[in-house]
Amino acid sequence: MQLNRRGFLATPALALQTSKISRRPPNVLILITDDQGYGDLSLHGNPHLKTPHLDSIGQQGAQFTQFQVCPVCSPTRASLMTGRYNYRTGVVDTFLGRSMMYPDEVTMAEYLGKAGYRTGIFGKWHLGDNYPLRAIEHGFEEALVCKGGGVGQPSDPPGNTYFDPILHHNGKEEKYSGYCTDIFFRQAMAFIEKNRRNPWFVYLPTNAPHDPLQIEEKYVEPFRGKGLDEPTAKTYGMVANIDENVGRLIAKLRAMDLEQDTILIYVTDNGPQRDRYNAGMRGRKGTVYQGGIRVPFFLRYPRLVQADTKIDRSAAHIDVLPTILEACGVNKTTGPKMDGRSLMPLLRRESASWTDRTLFTQWHRGDVPELFRSCAARTQQYKMVNGKELYDLSADPAEKNEISEERPEIAARLRKETEAWYKDVSSTRGYAPPRIHVGTPHESPTVLTRQDWRGEKAGWEPASIGHWEVHVSKGGKYQVTARLARPLQAEGAARLSFGKTEERKAVTGGDSRCVFEGVTLEPGPARVEVVLESGGGLVGPLYLDVKKS
Repeated sequence: MQLNRRGFLATPALALQTSKISRRPPNVLILITDDQGYGDLSLHGNPHLKTPHLDSIGQQGAQFTQFQVCPVCSPTRASLMTGRYNYRTGVVDTFLGRSMMYPDEVTMAEYLGKAGYRTGIFGKWHLGDNYPLRAIEHGFEEALVCKGGGVGQPSDPPGNTYFDPILHHNGKEEKYSGYCTDIFFRQAMAFIEKNRRNPWFVYLPTNAPHDPLQIEEKYVEPFRGKGLDEPTAKTYGMVANIDENVGRLIAKLRAMDLEQDTILIYVTDNGPQRDRYNAGMRGRKGTVYQGGIRVPFFLRYPRLVQADTKIDRSAAHIDVLPTILEACGVNKTTGPKMDGRSLMPLLRRESASWTDRTLFTQWHRGDVPELFRSCAARTQQYKMVNGKELYDLSADPAEKNEISEERPEIAARLRKETEAWYKDVSSTRGYAPPRIHVGTPHESPTVLTRQDWRGEKAGWEPASIGHWEVHVSKGGKYQVTARLARPLQAEGAARLSFGKTEERKAVTGGDSRCVFEGVTLEPGPARVEVVLESGGGLVGPLYLDVKKS
């Protein structure tokens, strides 16, 4: 059922007239913000934050009031791009080699690019930093991105911040002036203007308001003045900045006479990263309760969608790609099977034909998922958490009353469906990580970072140690350079293990890098690790540069 803002049933007065839609396929613009929860909008009742431009997307189009994603960043983004559950794509987590998407997955950019669209991404990719996993290998002609999970993470150069950041433009490191969110919007608008005479797809995934909470004081002070704690004040300031940019973007579309011909989607990747106003929902980012996975999803397309439309049917990240392909008239003849379904029947107000289904989500740390750990299965009415807790969302949206004993047949059915889903997605390709390719002309040197290394001791702490799973594209001599987080305190030794090759060399106090020259590598899969022994301790590199000699 769809209701307008006044509570009345939406009428079919604006029925889709195929012959009048457009002289060309619609443009597509997807805005996804990072760690902005359902409650971080004035439209959803936030008592402190005003977001008129973000709100307007929903007010002038459709608001899906029961939209579900994953509890964290990368998994949501993998599903959004492919229409598939993230476990099928290789993405199980957000770091330590678990957030890289297999190169044979087919993305929205690839489908639309093959259909004649110009494609651009401006912001956070978070599905692989190296060849062949980058956005430019996944269908994006123009890519201005931050590496890893956001500016300032270990895949970035030391000291990189949200202000005047070093970003990656089409695979090359470049320095930019300004605030990161402003830069991404500015470059996206330039791309739109350049390609205004062609159908285009712009993916605009901001890294704000994700930590670190960096924003100009002028945005923070109004919320600090309301007595809010510092993290909340800074987060709201970052959202206010996003909202300003959305206003500029919408004005730009209007000035170029592109509003009517553009599908504009706004969504977030998970719930809020900290406790703050969240519309009364239980949990936050990282949990599979509603506060962690229910997010805003607005779709504005004036040629099809009536303003003030509210759609209460459950939908999810896996549905976005099928919806876009149908809306753009792109026939899917190749590529892997999608898990999502097109939302076009709901947008055309054909909800009578919409059948219920069960949607799944799961996330926890680790290389391999575990059945019934931090997972949820939901129908329109019911939701099972961790294979044992059952809630009636229609009567209990706050998930306060567990009812598995009252409705054992529903609990048993959802448990069985979760088992079948887990077996299905796990059988797609297993959970071995995609491999970074070294020795190719597409990336030289290949810079391996702590974002993607693996192992029991892998992490982002100074003393962390890990390894990388790579594929040597061409055998021969290589130079391998280990760059350290800080100079060594004393003399010692560095050990390189690269496939079948083992090398060791002396290091001295004050060294901040160690270079292995003429390393002989065989083609094919390999594990690479560098460990430095100094002053009685062990340390791993911050970066490892691998270059064909």
